[in-house]
Amino acid sequence: MATTVPATAEHPMDDDAHRLAELGYKQELRRKWSGFSNFAISFSIISILAGCFTTFGQAWNNGGPIAISWGWPLISIFILIIGFCMSELVSAYPTAGGIYWWASKMGKPVHGWFTGWLNLIGLVAVTASVDYGCATFLNLTLSALFEGWAGTLNQAFLLFVIILTLHGIINIFGHQIIDILQNVSVWWHVVGAAAVVLILVFVPDNHQSMQFVFTEKFNNSGFAGGDNNGLTFWFYILPLGFLLTQYTITGFDACAHVSEETRGASTAAAKGLWRSIFYSAIGGWILLLSFLFAATNVDAVNEAGGFSGAIFESALTPFFFKAVIIISTIGQFFCGMSCVTSMSRMTYAFSRDRAIPGWRMWSKVDRNGTPVNAIIGATVAGLILTLPALYQSPAGIPVAFYAVVSVAVIGLYLAFLIPIALRLRMGDRFVPGPWTLGRKYKVLGWIAVIEIAVISLYFIMPIVPAGVPGNDDFSWSSVNYAPIAVGGLLLLVAVWWYASARKWFTGPRRTIDEPEVSADQPA
Repeated sequence: MATTVPATAEHPMDDDAHRLAELGYKQELRRKWSGFSNFAISFSIISILAGCFTTFGQAWNNGGPIAISWGWPLISIFILIIGFCMSELVSAYPTAGGIYWWASKMGKPVHGWFTGWLNLIGLVAVTASVDYGCATFLNLTLSALFEGWAGTLNQAFLLFVIILTLHGIINIFGHQIIDILQNVSVWWHVVGAAAVVLILVFVPDNHQSMQFVFTEKFNNSGFAGGDNNGLTFWFYILPLGFLLTQYTITGFDACAHVSEETRGASTAAAKGLWRSIFYSAIGGWILLLSFLFAATNVDAVNEAGGFSGAIFESALTPFFFKAVIIISTIGQFFCGMSCVTSMSRMTYAFSRDRAIPGWRMWSKVDRNGTPVNAIIGATVAGLILTLPALYQSPAGIPVAFYAVVSVAVIGLYLAFLIPIALRLRMGDRFVPGPWTLGRKYKVLGWIAVIEIAVISLYFIMPIVPAGVPGNDDFSWSSVNYAPIAVGGLLLLVAVWWYASARKWFTGPRRTIDEPEVSADQPA
């Protein structure tokens, strides 16, 4: 049974700190985030100004307009169901460890071990992909503003390194304003997205028809010889296009990772999580529909590999083109900043429970309650993961970028799957928090588990024919290395578990003193 430390005159304990003590941890991070700030970080990480812009080409090439106009709301409903399941869990267990803590609590240490590593690699990948996307758009902005800026692949990677470094610095030294910046990010995304929609509605001379937006199909993937009616299109190519939605609406577990810094976390984090998905789904759909209606020069978009920037460049005047790109770039910068915050808190929490090599270093916080070492280590890991982006696919499609995106989606959603499945297994033994699904948890949980299993299979598949081993045009630079990265990680983690970790990793470790310590708990 959980024990708590009584409040004293020197160390007063509010309800949040009391609940955290029941879960086994003393309050080390500063609890000053409001419920809105908690919502804001997930809303910022989801960032319709990031994913909708950077991953648009994945849906355009794999399904075309229908992958967006119909695919977005369909997949959003499934993601919202996943969010509901996770909201119930964060309400019961509001800890920075979030996903892996839930798995450990409802299952065994092995469940927490695999969940934690999947969650961590997913957060590293989503941070890397967001910052690389931001660098791509900044590269485009600089090319439009300065004639001497060539906008090369190497320049994009240099910008990526600079942006990633800046996000690390902001998170380390901006401890007093990081929650305020999250709030600013929300309003930038709301006002910025609205501005982009209005520009795309009123500035272009012509727009596409409703028929084009809601019925047109494209197959620019290279698979099935361009056919867009056969079984391959409907059951392989079109689902690949759904990566746009699945990638954009992710990272909402940030509400859990900052729950130890949120006031009224058992309720605020739960509401923040599902609301961030809901509002992003609505806003993102409106934004993407404005893209499609403005995409009158289909050939230009196809020639650019489906890149959303081609829509703006062909439909808008130079001034408004630059305005849209700048709005998106700043939104992506805010998104990356939030990603580093979430990623570092997960690194801190997992290290606090001694799962990461060098855990003493990564679990330290400075006098301001900031996990500085965790921030530095996680950002360096994101840089290493993105190194393959230095090599351009012969097809002209940023396969390396989409691979990092796939790593993010697979890692995060598999991490979500494990505690949701364990919740189903617990049944009535689960003790809910103030926000609960009631009896609906069964049907929603099974829908969530099946959806995650399906998308995880799709996103390890080759993205272009040149990435299929044995193909005449096979090229290693075109390979979707998501299964290599995720599979390699799982193999390494499995070997590590059976060779060593199962002897010493016991799951979450208490940082609150208790009267008795079990004999098998490592010192």
